[in-house]
Amino acid sequence: MLSELELKSLKGLSDKDVAERLERYGCNELPSSKKKGIIHIILEVLHEPMFMLLVACGAIYLLLGDVREAALLLGFVFVIMGITIYQENKTENALEALRDLSSPRALVIRNGEQKRIAGREVVLDDIFIVREGDKIPADGTLLWSMNLAADESLLTGESVPVRKCPSDKLETVISRPGGDDLPFLYSGSMITCGQGVAKVTSVGISTQIGKIGKALQSIKEEDTTLKKETGRLVKKIFVLAIALCFLVVCLYGFTRGEWLKGVLAGITLAMALLPEEFPVVLTIFLALGAWRMSKKNVLTRRVAAIETLGAATVLCSDKTGTLTQNKMSIKKLFNCSDFHEWSVKAEELPEEFHSLVEYGILASKKDPFDPMEKALAELGYKTLINTEHIHEDWPLVEEYALSKELLALSHVWKIPGKKDYVVSAKGAPEAVFDLCHLRADEIQKYSEKINLMASEGLRILGVAASNFDGEKLPSSQHDFEFKFMGLIGWADPVRETVPAAIGECKTAGIRVAMITGDYSATAQNIARQIGLENPEEVITGPELEKLEPSALAERVKRTNIFARVVPEQKLLIVNALKANGETVAMTGDGVNDAPALKAAHIGVAMGERGTDVARESSSLVLLDDDFTSIVAAVKMGRRVFDNLKKAMAYIISVHVPIAGISLLPIIVGWPVVLYPVHVVFLELIIDPACSIIFEAEEAEDNIMERKPRDPSEPLFGKRMFMLSLLQGACSLLAVAGIFAYSLKSGGGEPEARTLAFITLVISNLGIILVNRSWTKNIFASMKVKNPAIAWVVSGTLFFLGLVIYVPSLRDVFHFAFMHANDILLALSLGVVSVAWFEIIKFISHIRHVELLKD
Repeated sequence: MLSELELKSLKGLSDKDVAERLERYGCNELPSSKKKGIIHIILEVLHEPMFMLLVACGAIYLLLGDVREAALLLGFVFVIMGITIYQENKTENALEALRDLSSPRALVIRNGEQKRIAGREVVLDDIFIVREGDKIPADGTLLWSMNLAADESLLTGESVPVRKCPSDKLETVISRPGGDDLPFLYSGSMITCGQGVAKVTSVGISTQIGKIGKALQSIKEEDTTLKKETGRLVKKIFVLAIALCFLVVCLYGFTRGEWLKGVLAGITLAMALLPEEFPVVLTIFLALGAWRMSKKNVLTRRVAAIETLGAATVLCSDKTGTLTQNKMSIKKLFNCSDFHEWSVKAEELPEEFHSLVEYGILASKKDPFDPMEKALAELGYKTLINTEHIHEDWPLVEEYALSKELLALSHVWKIPGKKDYVVSAKGAPEAVFDLCHLRADEIQKYSEKINLMASEGLRILGVAASNFDGEKLPSSQHDFEFKFMGLIGWADPVRETVPAAIGECKTAGIRVAMITGDYSATAQNIARQIGLENPEEVITGPELEKLEPSALAERVKRTNIFARVVPEQKLLIVNALKANGETVAMTGDGVNDAPALKAAHIGVAMGERGTDVARESSSLVLLDDDFTSIVAAVKMGRRVFDNLKKAMAYIISVHVPIAGISLLPIIVGWPVVLYPVHVVFLELIIDPACSIIFEAEEAEDNIMERKPRDPSEPLFGKRMFMLSLLQGACSLLAVAGIFAYSLKSGGGEPEARTLAFITLVISNLGIILVNRSWTKNIFASMKVKNPAIAWVVSGTLFFLGLVIYVPSLRDVFHFAFMHANDILLALSLGVVSVAWFEIIKFISHIRHVELLKD
C-alpha cells in the first residue's frame, strides 16, 4: 500500500518496457471470431449433400446437351448461395455494430507522466489510474485508493458495487470477483465511486474474462434434430433415386432398345424423387425466419437455433439485467418508528420521511454515479424539490471516507451565512449504530427491522445526522454526536414486462429457471414478484458443489432458483438439465454466462448490455434486452417449425405424382408422360414459390397453448407422412386417369400429356391451399392475408398458359393446343383430387385432433 509521497513518485513503465511486453504478451484484448469470407460460405453451402446432388444433376444435363435445363438448375444453386451469403453478412454486420467502437480508454503512468491510451494497449505491470465512471481495462492489484467501489456484476451477477482497498498481505488474499475490501480489480468492471491506483497483473486472455473465454473452446455445439433428420433422409432418397434411375435405364434399353430415352427417363425419375426443394425450403425458412425475428429485436447468429427454439422446455435466465433492470431503486424507508413502501410511480412522500431522505442525500455526492446514490437523488428531487430539504447551495467542506474499520462515510456541509455545519452519515446499519452510540436495546429493536427488510431482498443502509459549531473539524467521524435517522432499503426492480412473459411461458409449457450470483432471499423475492413456480425450493452454489451429478440431475427437476452460483456451476446446471432430456435455452448478458450460453441448446445473449464474449457464444441476441422478446422468439420458432412441416408435407405430396407418372409408362407401356423440362418447370416455378407461401403463413391460433414438442419428434412423423402420401396418391390417380382417358378416347400423345400436366399443376396448387392451415378450412385460411398466394397462383397459371398457347414453348414441352372444355375437365379433376383433405380437417376439428402432431 502506497503512501502519498510514494504515489507522487511513481514513474511507471518506459516505452522500451511497453514494447517488450507487447511483443511478448500481445495486446490486451480477447480474440474474436473471424468473419466468414464468401468462399468459405460457398464451400459450406456446397458441402451439403443436396446441393452436391443439384450440381451433379446440372452437370449431367450439360453432358446431354440440355443447356436450358442445366442453366436453370445450376442457376437455382447460385440463388440459394446468394441468400445464404446475404444472411450471413447481415448477421455478422449487425453483430459488429453491437461491439464497442473501441476498447475502453485507460489512464496510465508511463515515463513518470499520466497518459490516456486505448485499453488494448495496456500491458503487464502498467500502472493505471481509475476514477468514478471508468471501466477497468485489465486485471490489476490496488496500490492506493480512496473510497473506491466497483460494479462487478459482469463477473458475479450481483448488481451491488463492492468496496475495494489495498492490502499489505497479498499472498494471504485469494483473488476472486465479488466480496468487499479486496485489493483486486477486474477487466470490464465499472468504478462506481472513489478513485485508485493499480498495477496490471493480467491482460487479454489471462484476465478473469479471458479465463471464462477459454472454457468456451472445450464446448462443442450440437447439430439440431432437423439437420440430422434431413441428412439421413437425403442419403436414403439418394440411394433410392440412383437405384431406380439405373433400373429405368436398363428396362428401357433391354426391353425397348431405346437407351437415350432410357437415360432421359431415368434422369427424370431421379429428379422427381430427389427433393431438391428440401435444402431450398430449409434455407429460405431459416433465413426469412431470422429476418422476421430481427423485426422483433432478436438477432439470429445461428439460424439452425430457430428450429430448436420451438422445442425449448426450460429457459434458464440470469437475474441481474435480464429479469431485473440492473438499476437500484428505493423500495422501503424506515424513520425509526414507521415503514413506508416507495414506488417509482408515486408522486408524494409523507412528511415524516422527508428528513431521512434529506440526510441520505447529504451523505451522497451532488452528481452521483453510484446507482444507489442515483436512486436516492431521484427520490429527493422528485418529492422534495420545492421544500426546505434540498440544499443545492450548500458547499461540501469535508468528506470522511468509508474504511475497513468503519463501513460508513460522512459529509460535512457549511450552512451559507452561518458558522454552523451540518453533518450527515450513511453506511452499513451496524456502523451507523456505532456512530450514534446506540444502546443495546435500541440496536436490538432496529436489528429486527433490518432483518425484516433483508427478508425482502433489500440492500439496506443506515442514515444519521449531526450538527457542529466548533472552529476546527475533528479528525474522526466518531467525534460527532450523531442522531440515528432511520433505514433506507434499495432493490433491483423487476422489468415490468417480465411477469407477463413468465406467464406466457407457463402457458406454452416452458419452465423458467433463475440462475444468479445473488443471495437466496433476494432471488426468492424476485421469483415471487415475477411469478416463478416453486419459489421455496432453492439450490445455492455451496450446496451445488457437494452434489453428485446424478443427485443434481434429480434436484434440478423441481428447482427453479439457483442462488450464489459461480460461472462453472452455471454450466453444471445446464448440463444437468440436458441430462434429464430437457431442451435448454439460456439467456444472459455477462461474461459469466458465456460457457452456459454455448453449452445450452439455444444461447440467448443480451445485445445492449451483453458482452462480446456472451454474444459470440450465443445462438440468438436480444437487441433490446427485453425478456419478452425471448417469448416472441419461442413463438416464432414454433411457427417456423409448423410451417416447415407443412412445406415438407407439400413437397412429399407433389413428388408422389411426379415420380409415379414418370414410372407408370415403364410399368404399363405408355409413352413418356413427363420429360425433364416438365420437372424443371414444376420445381423452379411452383415449388420454391410455395416455400415462400408456407413460410409467410401466420402461426396457428393455439401455437402458444401447446406443450413444447419432443426434441426427438421426427419432422416426418407417421401421420404426416401417410397424409402426404395419400394427398400425392390422389393427385397421381387423377393425373394417370386423365392421361389414360385421353389416350383411350382417341387423343394423341401430346393432348394426353397436356391434360395430365394441367391436372398435375392444378392439383399442385390445390395441395398448397389446403395445406396452408391444418386446423382451419380453406375458406377460413383464405381470410388470413398472405400476399405470396396471389403471386404464386396467378404466376403459375400465367406460365402454364404460355407453355400451352405459345407455339415455340408448346413444342419444347411436347404439348398440344387445348380447348376450353379440355381445360375445364383437367381443372375439375385437379380440384377433386385434394378436396377430401378438407373433410379430414373438419373431422379432426370436431375431435380436437392436432394434425401437425405425430
